[in-house]
Amino acid sequence: MAQQAQESSRIPSCDAYFEKIQSMKKLSYDLQQSLTAAFAKIPVSSFPEVPGGQVIEIPADTSIADAVRILSEHNIMAAPVRDLEAVNSLDWRERYLGIIDYSAIILWVIENAELAAFALSAGSATAAGVGAGTVGALGALALGATGPVAMAGLTVAAVGAAVAGGMTADRGIGKDAPTAAEHLGEDFYKVLLTEEPFKSTKVRSILKSFQWAPFLPVALDSSMLSVLLLLSKYGLRNVPVIEVGKPIIKNFITQSAVVQGLEQCKGRDWFETIAARPISDFGLPFMSHNEVICINSDGLILEAFKRMKDNRIGGLPAVEGSNRKIVGNISIRDIRFLLLKPDLFSNFRQLTVMNFMTTIASTNQELGKTVVTPPITCKQNACLGSVIESLASKSVHRVYVVGSDGCEVVGVVTLRDVISCFIFEPTNHFDNYYGFAVQEMLNQ
Repeated sequence: MAQQAQESSRIPSCDAYFEKIQSMKKLSYDLQQSLTAAFAKIPVSSFPEVPGGQVIEIPADTSIADAVRILSEHNIMAAPVRDLEAVNSLDWRERYLGIIDYSAIILWVIENAELAAFALSAGSATAAGVGAGTVGALGALALGATGPVAMAGLTVAAVGAAVAGGMTADRGIGKDAPTAAEHLGEDFYKVLLTEEPFKSTKVRSILKSFQWAPFLPVALDSSMLSVLLLLSKYGLRNVPVIEVGKPIIKNFITQSAVVQGLEQCKGRDWFETIAARPISDFGLPFMSHNEVICINSDGLILEAFKRMKDNRIGGLPAVEGSNRKIVGNISIRDIRFLLLKPDLFSNFRQLTVMNFMTTIASTNQELGKTVVTPPITCKQNACLGSVIESLASKSVHRVYVVGSDGCEVVGVVTLRDVISCFIFEPTNHFDNYYGFAVQEMLNQ
C-alpha cells in the first residue's frame, strides 16, 4: 500500500474548499451521513500498519542528500524527523521535530538556486567562492533575498561582486531559478551539491523554515473521521499516529493509503453507490479550465519545480500547443533525480521538461522499470470509481481531467478531492473530538 500522498492542484482556504464541496455534491446525504457516523466510530488503531510494521524515520542530523536517498529508496514522499538529542524523552513534542518531504526539499533547492545565481552571474564570483563562508542577512538583503534564503551561505566577496555588478539594479540574469539554470549550467550543481554549506546542510536546519504542514499526530483511539478530515478538508498529506504514553510513531496514515483502502472496499453497497456516480456529481474537478497550472514541454524543468513551489502544489501536467495537449506529468518527487543523478543533467541550457522526462525514462528503462509516471487521465463524465481505481492501481497522486478530444487538460482530481467525497465534518466535530495533538498542546 503506497504510503505517501499529494494534494490539490490548487489549494484554496480550508473553509472555501469545503463549502464548494458541500454546495456542489448531489450525493444522497443519508448515505453520506451514515458513512460519516461510521467513520466516527472506527478507531485509528484499526487502520492497516505501514508495510513492514515500522515507520521510516529520518534523524534530524541527516544531510539533505541522504534524506532524499532514504525517501527514494523506500519509495515514500515524506518521513517523520527524529531528534536524537531527545531519544529518551517520553514527550512526542520533544522527540519529533516535524516531517521532511519533497515539498520542503524543493523549497530549499529553489531558494538556494536563486541566491546562488545572484552571486555567480555577477562574473567574478565562483562556485567555490559562493560556498566558502557565510554572509549575514544584511549582505543577502542587498541582493533582494529575504527569509530563509537570506542565510543561504554566500561569501562577503560574492555578495560584493554581485552588488558591484549592478545586480541590485538589474536582476535580469539571476532573478529566478530558471534563469539561474540557463546561465549557470554545471556551476549550479557545484554550488548546490559539492560546496559548503550546501553539501552538509542538515534536515534539522531547513525543517522549520521550509515545512509546508504542521506535525499533527493523532492517538490510536482517535476516530478515523478525524483523520479523513485532516487529510481532506484540512489539507494535510499525512497524519502520524502516536500511542499515549509511548511517544513512538506507531503508524503513518497518508492520503494515498486511505484511497488505497477505499479501493479495497469495491463490492460493498455503500462504496458502489458512491463510486458509480460521475465525478461531476461531486463538483469535480474543483477548478475552472484556466485555473489548471501547466508547464510547456519545451520549458525548463526548474521552472516546473518553481511553479510547484510558488503555487504549493505537488505536480503539474506537461503540455504542448495552444490546446494544451497533455504529454507528461511532473511530480514534486521527481526533484530527487536532480539531486541523486546530477551527472545526467549537468547542462541546464538543454534541460527542458521533455529532455528531463525522456532522460529519466530511458535511464530507468535500463533498470527494467519506469520511475517517471506517465500522465493518468480521465474524461469529464468518468465515474468516481474509475478515478479511485486509477489512483490506487497506478500509485499516483492525481488524475488529469481531459476534454472531449481526450488531449486538452481541463482539470485535476487529487487524492484529497476523492477522500472529501465520502465524508463531511459534523457540526462542532473538532470541538467534541479534538485531535490528540491539538488537545495535548492546549493542555500545556
